[in-house]
Amino acid sequence: MSRIRSLGTLFVLAALCASALAFAAAPAAKGKPAAGDKAAKIKKGEYLTTIMGCNDCHTPGTFYGAPDFDRKLSGSEIGWKGPWGVSFARNLTPDAETGIGYYSEDEIVHSFRTGIKPNGSPMLPPMPWPNFAAMSDEDLHAIAAYLLSLKPVKHAVPESVPPGQPWTGATIEIPAPPAWDAPRTTPASPAGK
Repeated sequence: MSRIRSLGTLFVLAALCASALAFAAAPAAKGKPAAGDKAAKIKKGEYLTTIMGCNDCHTPGTFYGAPDFDRKLSGSEIGWKGPWGVSFARNLTPDAETGIGYYSEDEIVHSFRTGIKPNGSPMLPPMPWPNFAAMSDEDLHAIAAYLLSLKPVKHAVPESVPPGQPWTGATIEIPAPPAWDAPRTTPASPAGK
């Protein structure tokens, strides 16, 4: 009986040691993630912004075959002209004045989910926010963490130009839709706009 008791005690001690080791190796459930977890999250965000084509519009020089990665995701002054007016790819670096440095990770994720920026204005075409809205919370948080980890670049892109207002800068024009492509309903505008 004492031999069985000794084996039982050994199994209990082994289980306690394994639990203690697992607990010590795991990042805290609350508080800051382990440094390796944060680095992996940011790396995943970089990967996702690359395959989602964020650099195509938001990195200067990309439309001309020479993306300037020293100013990566700092916005563009090429306007996208369509029935919504003229919109511009915003500065997505964490510059507090001209970029998204004053947004929290959660606010960025909420914007991707809803198509509404934290200031209440809509994300205008051609921003494919519905594609982002279909992503998992984990993926969206990885993208937000990556954007907030970028080198801040001070660059104020032009403000959106309402439909019918003149704009003389460089544009990529989306023509009025033919009947087949015309929206069946008027795009929803955010409350109060």
